[in-house]
Amino acid sequence: MKKLTLIAALVGVFFTAQAQEDKKWTLRECVTYALENNISVKQSELDIEAAELNRMDAIGNLIPSLNGSASYSTNTGSSINPTTNQFENETFSSFTTGVSSNLTLFDGLQNVRQLQRAKLSELASRYQLEKMESDIALAVANSYLQVLLNKANLQAIKSQNEVTQQQLQRTQDLVDAGTLPQGDMLEIKATNASERQQIEVAGNNIKISLISLAQLLLIEDYENFQIVDEGYELISTEIADLSPYEIIEKAKETRPEVQIAEKNVELAKKDVQLARGSYYPTLSAFFNYNTRYADNDFLNRDFTNQLWQNDGLSYGLQLNVPIFNGLSARTNVKRNKINLQRSEYQLEQAQLDLESNVYQAYVDAKGAAEAYEAALSALESQELAFEYATERYEVGLTNAFDFSQSKQRFDNAKVNVNQAKYDYIFKLKVLELYFGVDPEDIKL
Repeated sequence: MKKLTLIAALVGVFFTAQAQEDKKWTLRECVTYALENNISVKQSELDIEAAELNRMDAIGNLIPSLNGSASYSTNTGSSINPTTNQFENETFSSFTTGVSSNLTLFDGLQNVRQLQRAKLSELASRYQLEKMESDIALAVANSYLQVLLNKANLQAIKSQNEVTQQQLQRTQDLVDAGTLPQGDMLEIKATNASERQQIEVAGNNIKISLISLAQLLLIEDYENFQIVDEGYELISTEIADLSPYEIIEKAKETRPEVQIAEKNVELAKKDVQLARGSYYPTLSAFFNYNTRYADNDFLNRDFTNQLWQNDGLSYGLQLNVPIFNGLSARTNVKRNKINLQRSEYQLEQAQLDLESNVYQAYVDAKGAAEAYEAALSALESQELAFEYATERYEVGLTNAFDFSQSKQRFDNAKVNVNQAKYDYIFKLKVLELYFGVDPEDIKL
């Protein structure tokens, strides 16, 4: 039975490891995983929890406090008997207990505004988390696209090397037939060696970019980490078809950068109001109940009767009026006014930066689209030129060097198309995030 259990466990481990090895990550999975495991995101989530606790503290300041107390003591020598309030020169034990409650009725509305400030601070923390998630999603998308680019480049180099391999045999036949000189064969071999080296470099680039993406996701199993590298041929241009002004207006409504700055202005206004609250008197209500017991009671009352008969109440109002506090209240108000003005400038700057960044992203996307179209056109021309050079080379009308140069230009054109394509995709992702697309919904 134990052997069967061990075998089952080993089989389970094998299939789990095999599943991990066969798994390929999509972009959405990468973004979701990063948002769930990124340390900075976790820290921002803790900031939100702390802000929620501050809000609960502010709510607590608006409700009455209630505290209980109790003490037991043994007295020797001349001591006050708590039940008679008389000095007695004997040893006795006493017990006192009570409850007290306090409620602030008016404090210049500081408690109310503290609650309002706590709510604003919580919103600001949530916007900060949104911004961080957006930045992380963009970083993951960029790293993901880098892997795709390196894979596409490797595929292009391998494809062209297959052509070179075919030309090796064709050139050898032409050399043996005396149609081409031996130097052409050496040129083709040199081209093949160069391409084999490029294949190794391209393969290493894929490994490095995969490790970089895995590190960004905090995944330690670099060896088995792979991504889905199919289905990314089509590029959605719906965002790019909008005007920059439409994207800017949408960004102003949804982007956390401006929302954070707006909440900071509101927080600064609340701080000014809180500081001004210290100018006003504070009015509070209090209530106290207490009772006492002593074991040398001259009436010989038991514990319960003493507590019942020796109890007392006190209640009333307390008013504290600020008169002079070393100018601290006045300087604190001025200090918070300066902070308010600074936050207003920061809001204005955030709005200007957002407009500038969105417009720049829009121009970059348009430029990337044009570069991609130009790269496709250049590839088409280089492909025709290479086909022509191949036909001439095979009939001996051009030498191996000219043929290799044409092939190299064709290879470079393929790489340029790959780079232009993924650069265009990335710039479209930037526009999507500015347009308010949820970080986990960005797709290729």
